Amino acid sequence: MISGSIYSQTSASTTVSLTLPVVTLMDIEPTGSITLNFTAPTEAGNALGAPTPNTSKWVNYTSAITSGGLTRRITASVNKVIAGVNIRIQAAAASGAGGGTRGTSSGQVILTTTPTTIISGIGGAYTGNGANNGHALTISLATNTYANLQAQANTAIVITYTITE
Repeated sequence: MISGSIYSQTSASTTVSLTLPVVTLMDIEPTGSITLNFTAPTEAGNALGAPTPNTSKWVNYTSAITSGGLTRRITASVNKVIAGVNIRIQAAAASGAGGGTRGTSSGQVILTTTPTTIISGIGGAYTGNGANNGHALTISLATNTYANLQAQANTAIVITYTITE
């Protein structure tokens, strides 16, 4: 009597087709307006008081690029400038949920009617949704040329954000 082990192996294969779409989505959270007001000095000879910067807004995005495709960037611009005033914005480093190749802040920039990059180098990434995910925004005002200042009340400025390659 002879004993031994017999081994047998069977294999099969399945073809799986998948689609990974190119995705470019971005929004600002939470929705709604902000208010920034200069304060009048209480003593003659003193300058206007600059408003406290607003830090309530966050940029959220989802990005899937083509193989070998260009990275994306987010720009910001205003619909009009106010004489004597700089409207400034700064995106912080990405934080919160998310993953992938999230973008890099351009630091503080002064907004004009020409789109200016505030975040660059976005690859395949997502930031998570809502406040405390993505890039925190700091929006501030500062006087630049005092001689150009003119009193204004409730002047609405629209900041437009765009994600592009």
